Amino acid sequence: MLSTTLIFATNNQHKIQEVRSLLNDSFKLITLQEAGIDITIDEPHNTLWENALEKSKTIYGLTGSNCFSEDTGLEVEALEGAPGVHTARYAGVTATPDQHMNKLLSALRSHTNRAAQFRTVISLLIQEKELFFEGVCKGRIAEQVSGKKGFGYDPVFIPEGATRCFAEMDLEEKNFYSHRRKAFDQLKHYLLSN
Repeated sequence: MLSTTLIFATNNQHKIQEVRSLLNDSFKLITLQEAGIDITIDEPHNTLWENALEKSKTIYGLTGSNCFSEDTGLEVEALEGAPGVHTARYAGVTATPDQHMNKLLSALRSHTNRAAQFRTVISLLIQEKELFFEGVCKGRIAEQVSGKKGFGYDPVFIPEGATRCFAEMDLEEKNFYSHRRKAFDQLKHYLLSN
């Protein structure tokens, strides 16, 4: 089995909580804060893959330690894949989650097609190898915001096979459907089988 200690290149506390629940005790996850790294890494690229790699390469360059990062986008069919790579900045860099969701719901007001998917791309840099893992959760955008759990667009995204949005689910139920869980299952499998 490969190294069980990995730095997670994010400052997003919601993602840290979610990923820790996915990795369980299989691996030791070190946050940027725990590693004593106080930086914000830009996401300047046009693909999730490039942005994820930007973050992992930055941390690997600073520490020389095995690390991973992820970038996630919400891709809405009627909006030709938007907000996609700009998901976290859809309504502006300083916009609140509510402002992002309001812009999305407004953009979809005249559309009957509500199909969407979350896509997560993980970039793993380990022992000088560069690997990617991807997870997709298909679903649809709700007509209105509901639920108080989760983060980001969780109050408007209903995964395929469910009747409630992510923000109405506890973490265990969300992980059952989650794009992030699907990507991290692949990461775990790789680490455990090498």
